[in-house]
Amino acid sequence: MAEKDSFGGALSRLVIYVVIAVLVLGILNWFFYYLIPDIVAKNPSLHSLAMIVDFAPYIFVIVALVIGWLIISSIASLFSAILEPKYGISTASAVKNMIKILGLGGLFAAIAGGIAGGTAGVALGGFIGLVVGFATQQVLGQAIAGMFLLLARPFKIGDNVDLAGETDLIVKEIGALFTKAERKSDSNTVLIPSTMIIGQKIVIRSGK
Repeated sequence: MAEKDSFGGALSRLVIYVVIAVLVLGILNWFFYYLIPDIVAKNPSLHSLAMIVDFAPYIFVIVALVIGWLIISSIASLFSAILEPKYGISTASAVKNMIKILGLGGLFAAIAGGIAGGTAGVALGGFIGLVVGFATQQVLGQAIAGMFLLLARPFKIGDNVDLAGETDLIVKEIGALFTKAERKSDSNTVLIPSTMIIGQKIVIRSGK
């Protein structure tokens, strides 16, 4: 079972990861661009040591990906902990997953732009962002629609509803991507994508 998010724990992790990021990146920058050149300058016989500097960008990328993901996960957990008491675990999980998806796309775009540098970096970062956005647009659309459903709560678990062309359904679960319901006529389970529910008529039967 996944550990439940808590505001204090998520905030503490976020602060720790930010501090670690600053320290690790600072140390790597000093090592590659100050210590190694200084050693080579003082000891010409160690000139081959300068080749290590060529690997610096790859090291920075790996570190940025690892620590960046930890920071994104902490931010997502922080929002989840804030939203869960008021909106419930389903809404909190939907927001948490959406922040992770968007954060990961932004992280890749930022790293790609940083590597290229200058105008080319901005263009490359924007291009990577567009590619990630296009590749995940359906999932993001589903997640955003599901989040609106969970926040607005037009129906609740146990309601007898008509949704997205399906009639006489009993709502079993409201998730970020799908609403799970049981069709009363044949007891079959129906999974309705959140995007099909948003913008369409919802009928909540009175049960009379």
